Amino acid sequence: MQNATTAHPPVAQMLGLIKLMRPKQWVKNGFVLAPLIFAGQFLNATAIREAVFALVLFCVAASATYIINDMHDVERDRRHPTKCKSRPLAAGTVTPLAAFGLLGCLYAALIVGWFVAPKVVVVIAVYLALNLAYTFVLKHQPVVDIFVIAIGFVLRVYAGAMALDVPVSSWMFITTLCLALYLAAVKRRQELNRSGTDSRKVLEKYSVALVDRYAEMSATGALIFYSMFVMSAKPALVITVPLVLFGLFRYWFVVETLDGGESPTDALLADWPLLVTVLVWGGACGWALWPASI
Repeated sequence: MQNATTAHPPVAQMLGLIKLMRPKQWVKNGFVLAPLIFAGQFLNATAIREAVFALVLFCVAASATYIINDMHDVERDRRHPTKCKSRPLAAGTVTPLAAFGLLGCLYAALIVGWFVAPKVVVVIAVYLALNLAYTFVLKHQPVVDIFVIAIGFVLRVYAGAMALDVPVSSWMFITTLCLALYLAAVKRRQELNRSGTDSRKVLEKYSVALVDRYAEMSATGALIFYSMFVMSAKPALVITVPLVLFGLFRYWFVVETLDGGESPTDALLADWPLLVTVLVWGGACGWALWPASI
């Protein structure tokens, strides 16, 4: 009996193309919606539409960067114990030609998006350029690689602000940067623990003790700057500070005890207390920032 890949190659390749876009990782693009929440416009239908459109565009851009990265790393991924099966190009479930075709479609969607939300697409263009530099050069530079990942999250927040044409507090930017640095440092830590220096060349320059210090410093900064942002700009959000503190503690527990954290998305979706904390934090923000006129 033939397996599904042999009997239905178009179906298998279509599933592979979807996997190539890494839709599960789109959760990270939720940062685009931060300005919608903190500007108190989450009940404005027009603002919601514009923010969601920016979110969709960023998902398209993120998928394009994943495809380019997988194309560039395909030979290394084929030698990796898990990526040789999980990455469609390395596993052979998607052909390079099909991947190029999908990439062209994604870029075409971004070009169309420029006619609707040009400011957002300009930010996305910076994100794409940064990730191209990361794929080919910067991911081999210690410390620089972590900061590039973190800047990508800051650009997500900025894209959300551009979509709504609202200013974003400097506190929010620095808080986002610190939180993203924390997640990126933890990711490098777990890669070192699980695969040593085999999965990434840059890991040869790191040690677990070093990235632990990076993570601790970044987590502390995220908490301090978030608290300062709340007390200086949004005092009603003080009720969310304990939730942020608990979330940081719980995430580190997932990393240290449950061996999660190599993928922040997987860690969030797999640990229900962490997921509930994020959802309660979102609900608390909505309650605290609910427009007084409603």
